[in-house]
Amino acid sequence: MKKLLGAITVGLFIISSSVMAQAPMAGERKYPDGYITGKVTSEDGPEAGVWVIAETKETNTPYIKIVVTDDDGNYVLPQLPEATYNVWVRGYGLADSESVEGRPGDRDLDLTAVVASTPAEAAEVYPADYWVSLMEFPGDDVLTAEGEARQGFAPAINSQKRMMHEFKSDCGFCHQIGNQITRSLGHMDALGFDSSEEAWIYRTQTGVRGGSMFGNFAQFGLPGMSSMMADWTDRIEAGALPPAPPRPQGIERNIVVTLRDIGGDTDFMHDEITTDKNNPTVNAYGPTYAVSSGHGLLSIVDPITNDAYDVVIPTREDPREVNSRFPPPGQPSNFWGYEHLWGPENPSDPHNAMLGPDGRVWITSKVRNNQPDFCDRDSGNKFSEYYPRSFSNRQASVYDPATGEFELIDTCFATHHLQFGTDPDDTLYFNELLGPVFGWVNTRVFDLTHDEEAAQGWCPQIIDTNGDGVITRPWNAWGEEVDPNLDTEIQANMYTVIPDPNDTNVVWGANENSALHPYGSIIRLDKGNNPPETCVSEVYAIPDPGFDPRGMDVDSEGNPWVALAGSSHWAYFDRSACPVLNGPGTEMGTHCEAGWTLYETPGPKIGNTDVPADFHYFGWVDQHDITGLGKDTPIINGSWSDSLIALDPESGELTEVTSEPRP
Repeated sequence: MKKLLGAITVGLFIISSSVMAQAPMAGERKYPDGYITGKVTSEDGPEAGVWVIAETKETNTPYIKIVVTDDDGNYVLPQLPEATYNVWVRGYGLADSESVEGRPGDRDLDLTAVVASTPAEAAEVYPADYWVSLMEFPGDDVLTAEGEARQGFAPAINSQKRMMHEFKSDCGFCHQIGNQITRSLGHMDALGFDSSEEAWIYRTQTGVRGGSMFGNFAQFGLPGMSSMMADWTDRIEAGALPPAPPRPQGIERNIVVTLRDIGGDTDFMHDEITTDKNNPTVNAYGPTYAVSSGHGLLSIVDPITNDAYDVVIPTREDPREVNSRFPPPGQPSNFWGYEHLWGPENPSDPHNAMLGPDGRVWITSKVRNNQPDFCDRDSGNKFSEYYPRSFSNRQASVYDPATGEFELIDTCFATHHLQFGTDPDDTLYFNELLGPVFGWVNTRVFDLTHDEEAAQGWCPQIIDTNGDGVITRPWNAWGEEVDPNLDTEIQANMYTVIPDPNDTNVVWGANENSALHPYGSIIRLDKGNNPPETCVSEVYAIPDPGFDPRGMDVDSEGNPWVALAGSSHWAYFDRSACPVLNGPGTEMGTHCEAGWTLYETPGPKIGNTDVPADFHYFGWVDQHDITGLGKDTPIINGSWSDSLIALDPESGELTEVTSEPRP
C-alpha cells in the first residue's frame, strides 16, 4: 500500500518533523503561508464538526490537507503550497460532496455538503472500529464447553478474554479490521466459493504473509472462526449497520492534518520519524523518514519542497544471499497473484527508525544471516559469557543525511523497536520481539571506535526472587521448578522498549503475553554500574480487565504508560505504590496491583462483550508539551479508529482527534 506520511497540528502546535528551533539544512526553510477559507452548509444549515479535505497532485508529491469545521461551519486550510486543490467535505451523517477547485488566497470558498440519503450511505465512512462492534464473539459458556458444544472453536481458546486477546493481538497486528476490504467478501465473488466460511478460510492464506495469517486464523479453530467471521460479513452484506459516531467537538476540531502520498502501491512502510524524542528541536523543518519494510528502503520526504525519494538500506552480505522474512505466496493474492512483492530485492527488513541528537537516522534492519563469533559463550565477550545469544534475525544500521551513507552494526541480540536514552553516551536501546533480552548500543563508543562488539551489551530478565538485592548464579532457569533461595529467570518476549529519562541505568519493556503472564506484563531492567553482572529485572503483570500491552512510553518522571491494544486501555504504572519490589513470588508479577491505573478508551464495544472495538498499537507521552495539551499528556493511537486519543490524567477526560474517517 502507499504510505500517507503525515503531520498533525492541534491548536497552534505541531506533532511533526520541524517542531521549532533552528533548521539544520542550508538556507532559510519555512512552511508556505497560503491558505483557503470558507463555510460548509447543507440543506440543514451550517455543518459543524465535519472534515474539509484539500487534495492536489500538482506538488512534487501528492499532497492532502485536512481540517474540521467550527460551530458555524467555517474552515481554514492553512500552510498550503501553491497549487490548484480539489476541496470537498466528508462527515458523519453526510455523503461525500463533489469537489470544488480552489487555490491559496481563496477567502470565500464555500462548500455544499450533501446529507446522506440513507443510514447505509452515511455509514460508508464510519471508522473501522464501529464496524468491528458488529462482531459476535462466543461466550465463556461455549469456550469452556466440550465436544460439539464448543461450536468448532479450539480447546486452547478457553475463555472470551483469551479469544479477544488473540484476535486483537494477532489480527490487529497487521490489519485495520473493519475497513471496507476486511468487512466484505465481494472482491472474491469471481472465485466461486460455496460459502462465506470457505471464502474466509481461503482469504487468510493469500499473499506473502498468507502462511502467518492462516496460522493465526487457524489457532481459534477453523470451523468456529470461519463461521464467526462469515456471520459478521454476511450480516453486513445483508444491511446491518453500526451505531453512528459523534462528530468532533471542542478541541477535537482544532486539528490540521498534512499528508504526503509517497511510495508505490506495494510499499509496506512500518514506522516514520521526524525528530529526536528527547530533543524535539532536532531536524527542524527537515525531512520525514519512513522505513519500507518489504522493499528494504528508507523513504524520505521533504516537507518544504515536497520532494520524495528512496534510499536502499544495504546488507553486509550480498543481498541475493540474505534470507528474507517474506516468503513467496502460498496462495495467490486476490490482487497481485503469485507475485513475490516483498523481500527478494532488498532483504534488509527495516522495522523502526529513530533520530539521534545529531540528526542521523538509526534503524533496526537486517545486516546478515549468521551470528558473529563474539556471540558465543567461549568467545571472551563478557555479555556472551553471561548470556550467550544464538539467534538474531535483525540488527541495526545508521544513515547520515549529510553524507548519504549507511554504517551497519551487527548485534548478537535481535532488534525490533529502538529508543535513545538520555545519558551522555546516547545509549540506544532495543527490544527483542522474539527473545528475552534488553539490548543496547553505546553510540558514543561506536562513533569513536566503530567497534560494534565493544559498543553493544545486553541483559536477560532475571528476577531477584531471593530478595537479597542482587542477581547471583546459579538462578532458577526458565521453565524449571522455582527454588526460593535462588533468583529466577523469566523469558518474556518484548514488543517495545523505553528508557527512563532520569535514571539512565533503567529501561522498561512491554510483553504481550508469556507462560507466566498470559495477558501481558511490563518489565523493568536496572543495568547497575557493571552490566551484565549488576543487571536486575522486575516484572509487573497487567491486571484485570486489561490485556495485550504493546506500545509504551514514560513521562518526565519515568513512570510508564502502556497501550493495552486488546482491552483498549491506557495503562499507567506507579512503581512507588508497590509494597514490595522483590522476593519470593515476584516473578509472577502480581505483587503490585496498587501501582496500576487503567483508563478505558472511547468508542463502541464489540457485540456481546465489554471490550471496546478499537485497537491501540502504540502510545506516546508528550514530555515537552508540543501539542499544547499539557506537559506529560499521554497520547494513544487508535489503529481501528484513525485517531489519536489524548488523556488528561487529572480529570480522566479523553480527547479523541480523528484525522479523517476512511471507509
